[in-house]
Amino acid sequence: MAPRAYWKGSLKLSLVSCPVVLYPASTSVEKTRFHMINKETGNRLKQQMIDAETGDVVESDQKGRGYELKKGQYVEIEKEELEAVQIESNHTIEIDSFVPRDEIDKRYYNHPYYLAPDGKAAVDAFAVIRDAMKDEDRVALARIVLTNREHVMAIEPLGKGLLGTTLRYPYELRDEDDFFEDIKAPKITKDMVELAGHILQTKAAHFDPSKFKDEYEDALKALVRRKASGKTIKLPEPEEKPDNVINLMDALKASLKGKAAKRRGHGSTARRAPARRTAKKAHRSAARHRKAG
Repeated sequence: MAPRAYWKGSLKLSLVSCPVVLYPASTSVEKTRFHMINKETGNRLKQQMIDAETGDVVESDQKGRGYELKKGQYVEIEKEELEAVQIESNHTIEIDSFVPRDEIDKRYYNHPYYLAPDGKAAVDAFAVIRDAMKDEDRVALARIVLTNREHVMAIEPLGKGLLGTTLRYPYELRDEDDFFEDIKAPKITKDMVELAGHILQTKAAHFDPSKFKDEYEDALKALVRRKASGKTIKLPEPEEKPDNVINLMDALKASLKGKAAKRRGHGSTARRAPARRTAKKAHRSAARHRKAG
């Protein structure tokens, strides 16, 4: 069964337009989830909305949206009134511009979505827009409304389809100076930087998400299995805090030496293996010779 579309509308490039569907590219279905339960009965708990002033439980038909004008004073906004805020990006992904991919600050990337043509009639126009973007090697910036909010979306070709990633607005990002301003500028020797560079080289690799392993998720599942089978969960001993006073140069040298020893260990094992096989082969040959004699 095909996944249910999250959004339907049109992708528009100037006068070229085609119906498209939007699907979330990420999922949290496989994540281990916990429910709140009553520890005495083992029954699941359900949440209720409580009036902040009266303490009364508010039923679903009494709930509404309100914008706080000032402390404790709200203006109620009906669902129908929100739907009356009609802008073009409610049902259309309007491409505004194309920018070089490397000009987009990674901090702006938010949620990824897959864009696909909606029906056979849309395939041709969709393919034209997709392939033109491939040729230009640029990312489209467009506007789209999702969950009653307008978002800027970066769109780029991905296989036979398109990948759209919503972008954060500048007001949603914190200024890095607020966090980095107090970082001092210590005097670091060239030797230290070179040693650190050698360690980086020993860890050089290519991006391969198939090697990502969520060790915490695996540990959670193991914990649930042990608990469900009636086994006692033993709490780990608290780790001792390491001494903050370290010799940075010694630590760098030790790290590099450890990497080199590990590589030599792998190499010597590989080299010793043929020698052991040769010795075993000679032993078997001698045994057969004695038996034949």
